Amino acid sequence: SDISEDAQPGTKVALLHVQDRDSGANGEVRCSIDKDIPFRLQRSQGNYYSVVTAGELDREQVSEYNVTVRAADGGRPALQSSAVLALRVLDVNDN
Repeated sequence: SDISEDAQPGTKVALLHVQDRDSGANGEVRCSIDKDIPFRLQRSQGNYYSVVTAGELDREQVSEYNVTVRAADGGRPALQSSAVLALRVLDVNDN
């Protein structure tokens, strides 16, 4: 996906749907992403999450982000899965 470097904080970048067909704690899924990137997860309705911008983007500093989204269920041991979102930052004329 592409995102403009002048995107405002809170701009939706991706919508994710997670599911686990188990019942009880084994069916509850929690998602997370790394903390040191200018993106965050927002839980939407049901099993949907949005990846949104959490800070300013500067293409001259970082032109692409590989955002790893991790999902884990509530079982013991927890089963985990991950996916990588490649986000390219588009340049805005800074002059």
